Amino acid sequence: MSDKSFLDWPFFDERHRELSEALEHWAGRRLGNIDHAHTDAACRELVTRLGQGGWLEHAASEDGKLDVRSLCLIRETLARHDGLADFAFAMQGLGSGAISLFGTSEQKSEWLPKVRSGAAISAFALTEPQSGSDVANLAMTARRDGGDWVLDGEKTWISNGGIADLYVVFARTGEGPGAKGLSAFIVPAETPGRRIAERLETIAPHPLARLAFEGVRLPESAIIGEPGQGFRIAMSVLDVFRSTVAAAALGFARRAMDASLDRAASRELFGAPLFEMQMVQGHIAEMALDIDAAALLTYRAAWMKDSGAPRVSREAAMAKLFSTDQAQKIIDAAVQIHGGDGVRSGSVPETLYREIRALRIYEGASDVQKIIIARAAMAAHDKEAAAMAAHAS
Repeated sequence: MSDKSFLDWPFFDERHRELSEALEHWAGRRLGNIDHAHTDAACRELVTRLGQGGWLEHAASEDGKLDVRSLCLIRETLARHDGLADFAFAMQGLGSGAISLFGTSEQKSEWLPKVRSGAAISAFALTEPQSGSDVANLAMTARRDGGDWVLDGEKTWISNGGIADLYVVFARTGEGPGAKGLSAFIVPAETPGRRIAERLETIAPHPLARLAFEGVRLPESAIIGEPGQGFRIAMSVLDVFRSTVAAAALGFARRAMDASLDRAASRELFGAPLFEMQMVQGHIAEMALDIDAAALLTYRAAWMKDSGAPRVSREAAMAKLFSTDQAQKIIDAAVQIHGGDGVRSGSVPETLYREIRALRIYEGASDVQKIIIARAAMAAHDKEAAAMAAHAS
């Protein structure tokens, strides 16, 4: 059992502690027998189970309120038990997030009950072949044709691509240059003209695809929010869910530390438990330190968002950057502690080693998070300098 003392921190209410305990019990009973041999089928089964268990109720909200601390606790717990379960939960929230936050009552009533029950799998289609983290540079177009919208272009690295029932797609509608000319649309999977151009394979198998949109015709009711609001919608969704990526990394890191403690206690070397080696104790100490620091950053960002902060871009960037980078370091140390068993295919350290790497890329790569943090620091510096100058005059 992983350390749960962090739940006593003032970031959490009693309902969060109850949620964590209930999910821990459920995950122990319901996630141990999922066959991961066929990734698509496994994801569909996980979404079904998460819906039946009521956990997807936290991922999609018709009142537009998402409790980020709950999302983080769920992702941390699921990631510690099963990385694909975490993926399935996260994509239900991310894929429907634009509808939860900006959708009309009709859009919400049509899609969110299906997402929460697990009857519909959702996807967030933002990335393009020439624009990953540079969202303002999207090339996919949406043009008016009579009373409809017509979409043309490509999306790539789309999670749940190929199995989703619902795609939230961002395209250029041209109300202004760059970020000012984007809009968001609901595209049901069966819409004519939308096709899977390529299924993408990664070191940690997940449903991923490159999507082609060729004359995809949508009614006016498919647009989310107003034309030209797409960038704001995308950033608002990421502002909620970026902290949860940090939480997933935290779950992976805790699993790696638990496995390392078990190994250090049970493995003998030179006639003594492996833990008696000072170098191993050093690894364990650094793991514990980095996990607590990552948890503090993660749940600070989540608490701030839940407390009403309009934007937590800086805090979420810090949480994601630190948690994912340190989780990579912790898992690497776990591989080292396990020796040859650490690189054996299917072992806990080897599985975590493959799973953690993508978290330092998706929803804003680590280098992009550094830019966000640096710009926030400079903006705060300039504001303070201006205030001091005004006071002096």
